[in-house]
Amino acid sequence: MNDKDLVRLKSNLPKVPGILDKNKYFNSAVLIPLILLNKEYHFLFEKRSAHIRQGSEISFPGGEFDESIDSNYLDTAVRETIEEIRVEKSDIEIVGQLDTFIGPMGVTVDPFIAVLNVDDPGKLNYDKNEVEKIFTVPVSYFINNQPEQYYVRMQFNPEDIDENGKTFISFPAEKLGIPSRYSKIWRGRKHELFVYKVSGEIIWGITSQIIREVIRKLSD
Repeated sequence: MNDKDLVRLKSNLPKVPGILDKNKYFNSAVLIPLILLNKEYHFLFEKRSAHIRQGSEISFPGGEFDESIDSNYLDTAVRETIEEIRVEKSDIEIVGQLDTFIGPMGVTVDPFIAVLNVDDPGKLNYDKNEVEKIFTVPVSYFINNQPEQYYVRMQFNPEDIDENGKTFISFPAEKLGIPSRYSKIWRGRKHELFVYKVSGEIIWGITSQIIREVIRKLSD
């Protein structure tokens, strides 16, 4: 490496640092819909249909980034919202974007906050194939009520099971000269889980993490 290489390296560094190897993740985006009802803003949630990915869970509208359709993650969030809850694009007023959320299972989520100019969410003709129901909860509920808090601990296993059910070493730590402790299962960090119980439903996982971040921004 010489001075010329250093100049080239410097010119190729990102102007705004992002996420290293983001393309290796399951990349998605969600819209955080706010609806003004009785002079108070509500979050709009959807309960996913039982037969689809993460069925019967509570989420915001959203889905996987599709580079063949979407030019950016905002496109993903808006497109999925239109498809799932059947609002017009003109009814979506973007407020801004939160930081990218990186989940422990290899998922990234880019959340966007938007006001939906909808008078009655009960009249939305949402996609029954993907959405079991939609409902709203006042933002003030989450300001005034703390979630229950739990955690799981992630583990790293240097063994795996092939399609025939046979165990094999996927990471030969000892053979590579890496400390022997990595040839056995080793524990990762605790991952916090937050659970809200509201409207007869359980809101948890990434959705509850995003809610907490919105409430934190309101508090700041």
